[in-house]
Amino acid sequence: MLELAADLVPLLDAGVPVAAVTVTAVVRSAPRGVGATLAVTRDARVIGSISGGCVESDAVMLGLDALRTDTVRRARFGFGDDGTVTPIAAGLACGGAVDVVAYRIDADATRAALDDARTGRAATLRLDLDGEALVLHRPAPPRLIVLGAGEHAAALCRLGAAAGFAVTVCDDWALLVTRERFPDATELVVAAPHDYLATLDDPDARTAVCVLTHDERLDVPALRAALRLPVGFVGAMGARATVARRAKLLRAAGVTDAELARLHSPLGLDLGGVTPEETALSVIAEIVASRNAADARPLRDRRGARLHGMDLDASCAVRSA
Repeated sequence: MLELAADLVPLLDAGVPVAAVTVTAVVRSAPRGVGATLAVTRDARVIGSISGGCVESDAVMLGLDALRTDTVRRARFGFGDDGTVTPIAAGLACGGAVDVVAYRIDADATRAALDDARTGRAATLRLDLDGEALVLHRPAPPRLIVLGAGEHAAALCRLGAAAGFAVTVCDDWALLVTRERFPDATELVVAAPHDYLATLDDPDARTAVCVLTHDERLDVPALRAALRLPVGFVGAMGARATVARRAKLLRAAGVTDAELARLHSPLGLDLGGVTPEETALSVIAEIVASRNAADARPLRDRRGARLHGMDLDASCAVRSA
């Protein structure tokens, strides 16, 4: 439910009755993981998804019934162990099943956690549903720090925000660092990139730094600073000749080979794209693959493993009480 905070808060503030249908368990495989939530209003407006479409209609009906009766409803959607479909739901396309709980959202009980989630803070919500605790947790979004404010940075900000990152754009040229150019950015900073990195609060493994300044005077000190931070990903754009020259300059600036080994440069996966948007897509793809220790091969080439890992920290997770 916390991932739907931006849509739910206005409805609840307006007094609109809303029910949530939350996945509490996954059997075998499912399109979305534990904690995924679909919300539905009394007039059948649907927000969110629990399966990408496979069982949404049944989830909506369960949510509407929870609203109508003001009770907590539970169900299993999908296939049984013998391959048969459960009587109350269509089958999941992936052949698994999900356990769900449907309940009316209490505006007073959920507002603080929804406000936290809506504003990008970590949020935890504990609900008592007919004597059974449902504890939902959503971490703060991962951070993407874009150093440089050119056209590639604008495209990377748009795609990064769409992928769920809280994006900071930093450049020392105030003319470029504007809300008009970066409407999706969480934070805009006018400063020398390395100076900004020196003030960074709590960088962690979920933080990615991408250097797009295209200026050795800026990107060398920025990369030296970034490679010494406990961030999960550091990348820099550039042609191979630029990458080789930059590496020499970084070594001359005191960057060790071990630190250089952390640098993703040239930045991005080889998707064959040429536009800023296609380049941004390749960069986001490499960041996500690196964060999940994935090899970025086509899914059709994978054998004997789950197609999609369930990284609960990426969205919203159910925790034990």
